[in-house]
Amino acid sequence: MNAMQSRTRSALLAAGRGIVLSIASLAGSITLFVLAVLSIAFIPLGLGLFTTPQVLDAVRRHANQRRLLAATWSDIRIPVPYRPFPKDLRGGLTGQVERTTLMLKDPATWRDIQWLLVDMTAGYVVSVLASALLLYPVEGFVLAAGLWRVFTDDRYWYAFVPVDSQATALAAAALGVMFFLTGLKVSSPLLRLHFVIARSLLAPTHEQELARRIDRLTETRHEAVDTAASELRRIERDLHDGAQARLVAMGMNLGTIEALIEKDPAQAKKLLATARESSAEALTELRDLVRGIHPPVLAERGLGDAVKALALRLPIAAEVEVELAGRAEAPVESAAYFAVSETLTNAAKHSGADRLWVDIHHADSMLRISVTDNGRGGATIGPGSGLSGIERRLGTFDGIMAVSSPAGGPTMVTMEIPCELS
Repeated sequence: MNAMQSRTRSALLAAGRGIVLSIASLAGSITLFVLAVLSIAFIPLGLGLFTTPQVLDAVRRHANQRRLLAATWSDIRIPVPYRPFPKDLRGGLTGQVERTTLMLKDPATWRDIQWLLVDMTAGYVVSVLASALLLYPVEGFVLAAGLWRVFTDDRYWYAFVPVDSQATALAAAALGVMFFLTGLKVSSPLLRLHFVIARSLLAPTHEQELARRIDRLTETRHEAVDTAASELRRIERDLHDGAQARLVAMGMNLGTIEALIEKDPAQAKKLLATARESSAEALTELRDLVRGIHPPVLAERGLGDAVKALALRLPIAAEVEVELAGRAEAPVESAAYFAVSETLTNAAKHSGADRLWVDIHHADSMLRISVTDNGRGGATIGPGSGLSGIERRLGTFDGIMAVSSPAGGPTMVTMEIPCELS
């Protein structure tokens, strides 16, 4: 009984969503298709240079809304294939011409226009069927309830059943029951089919995926080289300013001790004590430096325990939950550890929070990490920010980062890195 009720609710929900999609397919797709074709046609006259970017932006918003509904209603992911605009895009008429040219050169623009044509035809039919199979039976039931008497002078057709008597009205109701039962089975699949049709045109092609992959690999390669060079400079600076300076001073002290050991043993002992302190401090700095390159606890006990140890050193309370069935590759663990470390440091310094939560788990070949604080919010990923550096670090491993930080908080930083556990 519960399964039947659940199926009925799911089918009725799919029917309602089918109505929404059918309206969007007619009102939205037809209008935007006509405007896009006219706007592009008017480009040689000059008028299209001003209207085309706005119209194509509206087409992209319409397509992105369908992508969102596909993910929300049918769990179908449709990637966004649009090429990014250059940051130095100019304004005025020159900028309009450049923007129009860039949009028309993007293959995704033409696939969007093709999708509008398919959406107003096949997409509309599928979405209407998803709702009609559950709504059309109502007419058969109303006819059987007595409405058939209105049509005694002129035969009325319900589907393929001519209704002119109570018997034929009951036959219409029986046919309506068949439609309804069919709708219970196929409304949800039809709704999903609508989004599958949309995905066939809105998703990037194989060639586009390869091009995006090459661009991404090129970008992450440059970022990895820059990050490695930055780390080398940091290590050199730390060695020069810290351990190296102390070792040089200790060597000079030992030379002085060698000269004073017979003439002034007391002074030599003082210098030996100073040299011993310098050696201890140099050793501590070297250990800190090594920990900054690859923490021993990370190598020995894995990401979960390393993050827990990191949380214990924070000046504010932090809770860490870890669900990992194994260990990722060492470079992935290192990238994840330092991404979490920098995120926690930023939160402790700038968020004004008094509590942090870290969740680490692995599912669907993806290492997922979320860091949440109860601070003031307002964190953004921007040029020069610590979060942008974390994003670049993760990008080396095809990882992504998302930040949700409304004014007033809370702030949640979510990181995902594709990997397998051993």
